[in-house]
Amino acid sequence: MTFMSTIRPSTDADLPAITAIYAHHVLHGTGTFETTPPSETELAARRADVLAKGLPWLVAEEGGHILGYAYCQWFKPRPAYRFSAEDSIYLHPDAAGKGLGKALLAELATQAEAFGIRKLIAVIGDSNNAGSIGVHRTLGFTPVGTFKSCGWKFGKWLDIVLMEKTLGEGDTTPPEPSPG
Repeated sequence: MTFMSTIRPSTDADLPAITAIYAHHVLHGTGTFETTPPSETELAARRADVLAKGLPWLVAEEGGHILGYAYCQWFKPRPAYRFSAEDSIYLHPDAAGKGLGKALLAELATQAEAFGIRKLIAVIGDSNNAGSIGVHRTLGFTPVGTFKSCGWKFGKWLDIVLMEKTLGEGDTTPPEPSPG
């Protein structure tokens, strides 16, 4: 079954749902290494930072309900990294495994490329996170490496899996115009 949802830019009105979705993953999942759910105010600040750079923060909505969200942020804060962005995708637990993550990531990649991003990077919490690794692989991300046992959550050591996808012309031409 595939969700028939609308993927659109997020709005301030989406923040309660975004906060609830992320809190679920913080408290029950290993895809994020945060251990305390951030407040709605904190997530609003994070979203504002992403949007201030002109980067996308998307939501998937069906029947007035937010089922997931995705955004990208510069891979590192230094200006030389402004052509490389790290993606993040989180789904409501009822929406997992139904193609929504793939749809969100595909649209995020399209919008990031239009912005001028040349490299999209996945930093996936937990090497056993088959869903996230699989959706990235399906959309053309390739494995770069694994940091072993670099996070401690739920009483166990967790790995981080790194994957990458070249967007547009990648490194074959100089970046123009300069984002950010």
